[in-house]
Amino acid sequence: MNADLDLLVRLGDYDRPQGVAERAVQAERLGFDRISTGETTGWNVVPPLTLAADRTDELGISNDVVSPYGRSPALLAQTALTLQDATDGRFRLGLGPSSPAITERWHGATFDRPLRRTRETIEIIRAVYENGTPAYEGEIFDISGLDYENEIPETPPPIDLATLGPKATELAGRFGDGWTPQLFTPDGLRDRLSDLERGGELGGKTLADLRVAPIVRAVASEDRDRARELARSTTAFMLGAYGPYYGDSVADQGYADVVDDIRTAWENRDTDAMAAALPDHVLDELAPAGTPAEVREWIQEYAAIDGVDAVRIGFATGMSDADKNATMEAVAELV
Repeated sequence: MNADLDLLVRLGDYDRPQGVAERAVQAERLGFDRISTGETTGWNVVPPLTLAADRTDELGISNDVVSPYGRSPALLAQTALTLQDATDGRFRLGLGPSSPAITERWHGATFDRPLRRTRETIEIIRAVYENGTPAYEGEIFDISGLDYENEIPETPPPIDLATLGPKATELAGRFGDGWTPQLFTPDGLRDRLSDLERGGELGGKTLADLRVAPIVRAVASEDRDRARELARSTTAFMLGAYGPYYGDSVADQGYADVVDDIRTAWENRDTDAMAAALPDHVLDELAPAGTPAEVREWIQEYAAIDGVDAVRIGFATGMSDADKNATMEAVAELV
């Protein structure tokens, strides 16, 4: 496989932040290129990533993703520079426009102009990288600026964006260094890559300058039916219950009727009906689930899409530790 192999872990799957570090050690041993984890309303993402960095030597470290409403741009720059030093240059900062639920019901902010806020946040982070100060005059932020107290690393951490829609993905290409999409069919990913490429051109970059690492939820097991059941339930839940964005994205990729059926089932909180509403052929488009050989073949084909630099493997809800180990080991045979 010509693409990198990343691993996405969920903080809520561990009893202590040290568990993330233990998973990172395993990922490095198996040959994964990078580990990432997200942040919503659980642990702060920084301590687990710091522990993971301290216990590994070459494994890349990323976050998927932090909200521009939850931390000031200056604090995001501080966080990125600190983790870059902690990882000896292995860190990539993940940002995303976030969602109304996280923004309003957790951070207590107003979900207003998310793309503009994301753009200005990136520009302020880069101002700290380049000038050592967050001084900035924009439509949302007006910062007079103080000096960063430490030395700026020779190579500041790249900035990856998690986006779905065409305008947001164009923004990722124009202002970011990488793109981490999720829940895209192969054809849907190819279509959206054209938006990323257009954004890159506006920023003086080509697609080759951007690290494209789509996230997929994988379940590899000799018990094929169970693997597909776990992947189906997780995928359906993300389409119907995770707010509008994932569902709208998959609907725009040609599966509006499927998304409508899943959302109707969610209105009754019927998770079994949600899963039943996701047909096999749509599941096969969105997630590698089945026997180890089937999962490896799926990932190889997805990685072969022109413009993809890495496939980021996440887990489905309900997987046991044995399931996760089996999936990692099966996928690692591609390395």
